Amino acid sequence: VTMANNQPPTTNATRKDKRIERDENRGQWKSKSEFILSLLGYAIGIGNVWRFPYLCYRSGGAAFLIPYLLMVILAGIPLFYMEILIGQFSSTGCTGMFRMTPLLKGTGIAQVVVNAYCVCYYSVIISYPIRMIFYCFFKKVPWEDCSNSWNTDDCVTASDMGKQNSSDVFKTSADEFFHLEVLRISTDISDLGGMVWEQLTALIITWIIIYFCLMRGIKSVGKVVYFTVPFPYLLLFILLIRGATLPGAWKGIKFYLYPEWHRLLDLKVWADAAVQMFFGIGPGWGGIVNMASFSSFRNNAKCDSVLIVSINVFTSLLAGFVVFSVLGFLSEKSGIPVESVATGGAGLAFVTYPEAIALLPVPQLWALMFFFMLFLLGIDSVFVQLEAIMSSILDEWYWVRSHKCKLTLISCLIFLGLSSIMCTNGGMFILQLFDWYSSAIAVIVICLVEIIMVAWIYGIKNFMLDVEFMLGKRPTLYWRIVWQVVTPVIIIFILITSIVFIRTITYNNIPYPQWAIIIGWASCFTSVMWIPLYIFYIMIRKRATLCDSLKKRLKPLDWTPADPQDRAEYEAFRRQRRMPGFMSDTDMESSK
Repeated sequence: VTMANNQPPTTNATRKDKRIERDENRGQWKSKSEFILSLLGYAIGIGNVWRFPYLCYRSGGAAFLIPYLLMVILAGIPLFYMEILIGQFSSTGCTGMFRMTPLLKGTGIAQVVVNAYCVCYYSVIISYPIRMIFYCFFKKVPWEDCSNSWNTDDCVTASDMGKQNSSDVFKTSADEFFHLEVLRISTDISDLGGMVWEQLTALIITWIIIYFCLMRGIKSVGKVVYFTVPFPYLLLFILLIRGATLPGAWKGIKFYLYPEWHRLLDLKVWADAAVQMFFGIGPGWGGIVNMASFSSFRNNAKCDSVLIVSINVFTSLLAGFVVFSVLGFLSEKSGIPVESVATGGAGLAFVTYPEAIALLPVPQLWALMFFFMLFLLGIDSVFVQLEAIMSSILDEWYWVRSHKCKLTLISCLIFLGLSSIMCTNGGMFILQLFDWYSSAIAVIVICLVEIIMVAWIYGIKNFMLDVEFMLGKRPTLYWRIVWQVVTPVIIIFILITSIVFIRTITYNNIPYPQWAIIIGWASCFTSVMWIPLYIFYIMIRKRATLCDSLKKRLKPLDWTPADPQDRAEYEAFRRQRRMPGFMSDTDMESSK
């Protein structure tokens, strides 16, 4: 059926056959629900709780939902759907997907590097809730008053905040607890200080949990997500009901959603909506492609994409109600307006929310539920990112497949070692630096390369044919327009505004020195640089003339389904449509 039948046998063809055989043995999800749950776990993370609600309040309340939903519909869903289709069709992860256009394989390497940076700092973020859970078993939660050894003279409890003059310098008891006891934070990033051993212990526990969940790849992840994905929703609903019954809750919710329509004229609001869409849904990291590569070939990917993205948007909105109902209560109790207590990021999760919880009866119970929910929301994202890195290694060097457990263990130990620097006194400054610079712009560049590759280099016509063969139905004209024109334009807009509006990084009002900002930008550059470097490498090691070499590598290499039967049907399908058979073309060229 393939060209091997009428082509003299070559070592090159043998190598391809090996690759196909190896793809068959990658594994598959046991059921569709495992696939959906793992993608939900990946797409829904801590950012839905600590970033979206604050961004929504800051950017015009309900008015912010207009640019946000537009971005989700015109860029989020098309990218998500496209990545699921790529993974499902080719059964390969981040590096293998670029067989579609081999010249751009550097983009796959860039995805692996971005994931590696993110896994390092994200594992530390999800180790903070483990630390906080430990304190929930004390007789009284230690952040509720100022009578602890770490408190300073500037300490004020939440209920006394409203009694302070605006000129007074004060820190809340929860703020001092998190920064002076949990982090034992240094003065700035240049002062690393010593190791916070309790924090390192929490990080080791986190990595042990990650290892046991990932030990058998998607077989174990498929089982774990049945608990880690639905359970946070149960906790969210319990916290929502508790929050909504508190005095002042509706004041907070009104603040969260009160529409300021004039903000729609502010370009920054649109840029914020676009960036939130990107990090809320998670295209460009390779995780979606990788999870879809274990899916069944004929799976209806469109329904999955719309469902997962819709649940993601719903979760962000729901988390906003959970957060702002409690902030309204905090405002009521402390006598300080909601806008003064509202924060985003780590400050919301580990300072402001615990502060409000401390004012409730039995604060230990509510704190335990909240931190356990944060941990579960975060850990699924690490599963998928780490699995994406490991699948890329396995797809490149298939002999490693028989040592998957060892590879998982070595990866976990390496990432534990690398992330341990963030458990020092100055660790939070390093964490924020990488969170701020390493992935934001890099992922947008990767998405831009991806969509240009699919819509313009490989060709939208070819891609539509692939989807038609796989799903038995050609995507409508709507998908052709968004993939070819609308989404690329939006991604270019997001890239430009992200660079233009990037703010100078500070943490806890402490500015970063210039050398640290250079390191931050370097972390972004070290992932993106693989895209041009790989093109340059191909140009250097060209066998034909430069022009022929580049032309050849802009054509697909072995871009066919993994299963031999699907592959044979696909070749026949392309012949019937009078389209060139990609496998055959590249085989003939490379065996000349």
